[in-house]
Amino acid sequence: MISVLVVDDSATVRRVITEGLNRTSDIRVIGSAPDPYVAREKIVELKPDVITLDVEMPRMDGISFLAKLMQHRPMPVVVISSLTPAGSEVAMRAFQLGAVEVLCKPGSAYDVSDAVPRLARAIRAAAMARCNGPRLTALPLVDKSPLPVTRLAKTSDKILALGASTGGTEALREVLSKLPGDVPGMVIVQHMPPMFTASFAQSLNRTSRVQVTEAKGGEPLLPGLAYVAPGGHHLVVVRNGAHYQVELRDGPEVHYQRPAVDITFMSVAKAAGANAVGVLLTGMGQDGAAGLKAMRTAGAHTIAQDEASCVVFGMPKAAIDCGAAIEVAGLGVMSERIVQALHRLEV
Repeated sequence: MISVLVVDDSATVRRVITEGLNRTSDIRVIGSAPDPYVAREKIVELKPDVITLDVEMPRMDGISFLAKLMQHRPMPVVVISSLTPAGSEVAMRAFQLGAVEVLCKPGSAYDVSDAVPRLARAIRAAAMARCNGPRLTALPLVDKSPLPVTRLAKTSDKILALGASTGGTEALREVLSKLPGDVPGMVIVQHMPPMFTASFAQSLNRTSRVQVTEAKGGEPLLPGLAYVAPGGHHLVVVRNGAHYQVELRDGPEVHYQRPAVDITFMSVAKAAGANAVGVLLTGMGQDGAAGLKAMRTAGAHTIAQDEASCVVFGMPKAAIDCGAAIEVAGLGVMSERIVQALHRLEV
């Protein structure tokens, strides 16, 4: 049974979350707190497995409390942030400070019950996560000049596809920061709510040599360009004449996710076949395993992150277990393995 402490200044929200989570078979709310000061005492007293943390609270905001908590007593935290541009920046800060998951705050207290199933899934992922405190690695900001015309005119004949979920924001940041600026066109799927993905793409762009943007649909995949799947849409790669193109699709969630890694990987398998490298990083569940297997079957080189460096060894494990991964690599060497795999495609 996963024990949870709910931290929110709204008594109504605390009650609705508590009642909703207590209806699940594997989660129990063992306490609640209206602000971080009360939360601090209840953490010591109750020793919860996971806490849910609102951002906007009196006396101390949630992000300030998260920073202190992760410095002195690292533990799994699910942050609840508003779905606004400011809220999306807060989400990126929360991930960097060590939050396992960040969810959108419903529009009103009475909408919270509709969000409980997604919150329950986030809590289960958080309970499985390795939690070692802040992930604020010192990555330099990259001042990129505009891509030269000659490079923009060159069609990418290879594709790099990456997928991740829980723990993936910082894993992707580390991988991209070490890749050269002329890598083939890249597509990235990170399980994340709408609007948060735009800020996530901007944060990746600041520390990457490649140009990273949120996909809008219709963009050609060119060397040195990377597209992040927007929250709420599936991203697919299609062949359009002599080049690959990114398209967005609506449709049902896959593995409770939209965007789903499987959708993107399967489209890459169909469009690019052996001219691709697929990478599945940390995350809970099985999304991406079938897609990575499809890529391997089509002749692509496939890599899964190893257990030791994952925050949650769910998605990579599923891929390894079904034979989807040609190789398994730690996060520290992942970029090097990707570059080696891309070079092998050229021979």
